[in-house]
Amino acid sequence: MSIIKLHDLYFKPFISEKEIDRIIQSLTKQVKADLYPNEVPVFVGILNGCFVFAADFIRSYKGDCEVSFVKLASYSGTTSTEKVKNLIGINEDLTNRTVIILEDVIDTGVTLQEIYTIFKDKKLKALKIVTLFFKPDVYKKELPINYIGKNIDDRFIVGYGLDYNELGRNLPSVYQLTTQPKMKNIVLFGPPGAGKGTQADLLKDKYNLVHISTGDVFRFNIKNETELGLLAKKFMDEGDLVPDEVTINMLKAEVEKNADANGFIFDGFPRTESQAIALDEFLSEKGEQINGMVALEVPEDLLVERLLERGKTSGRTDDTDESKIRNRFNEYNTKTAILKDFYQAQGNYYGINGVGSIEDITTRLSKVFDTL
Repeated sequence: MSIIKLHDLYFKPFISEKEIDRIIQSLTKQVKADLYPNEVPVFVGILNGCFVFAADFIRSYKGDCEVSFVKLASYSGTTSTEKVKNLIGINEDLTNRTVIILEDVIDTGVTLQEIYTIFKDKKLKALKIVTLFFKPDVYKKELPINYIGKNIDDRFIVGYGLDYNELGRNLPSVYQLTTQPKMKNIVLFGPPGAGKGTQADLLKDKYNLVHISTGDVFRFNIKNETELGLLAKKFMDEGDLVPDEVTINMLKAEVEKNADANGFIFDGFPRTESQAIALDEFLSEKGEQINGMVALEVPEDLLVERLLERGKTSGRTDDTDESKIRNRFNEYNTKTAILKDFYQAQGNYYGINGVGSIEDITTRLSKVFDTL
């Protein structure tokens, strides 16, 4: 989940699909437990926003039930108008029935007041209110709300049926209004020998970005015996892979140290989908996001030749054995393929021809950077 734009506003991830599902499961169990055995309730959804919630709630409910809807409106843009229109009413005979209202979100309570008014003369056995979300800080009424899924702050939200001027209803999770991202954050990828480090150094100066190299971060933490460095060294000394959590926390610390930066070039991170997800979540909390994964694409045979030539003077033993070089490429291709799919699904993958002079490659990369 990353920051999205609807019309002129930006929204950051707020409540995931999994959390919404857990809330609904809890609500349906509570409702079922409070009804008489074999009682058939009438669930009434408040359109338009509740249609997704109502569908999932009714599917989750374990028992017979009836379903109806009423359409009300009290929002314009991102602000409650506090004027409700009853557009579609209830035609069923509800005498001596238990009616359970399904609301997506209750804030000021203006819509809830209208609901109570609509059902006042219906001779119901009981009227109960279920809301997925509740904003207690702005609730102005003394009307009872029987079941609350989750209390939230008074921030405008979209997704899962909720909209901003009709956009966003089809998002499977919930997003919260945020400010426009100010940073340019790039994941720079490239196979061994592609010149990724050289390009990162040039681009960080050109765009005034902070270059975060996973290798450099590891070496710094281990050399300075930081808490994370000592933990990473312990795993490495035992021949184990450093857990994602340790690597991610190191990267987070680097970002925090440069909170005023114009953005970051992430070099060598993320390497796995779980790391990419963690990076997205971390940046989203700050109202920021990854703008793109830019990958240098170079034929493997050309790079093997380049690395073998480099090995003659670099002193790196892993640059002198072709089989070891090929293994490094296999590892890179496996990891990059996963991340390529991840960022392509977001529309954020950019493959760049990495063959040519340093200046030519910088020019190609810059054309992409300028658009992000």
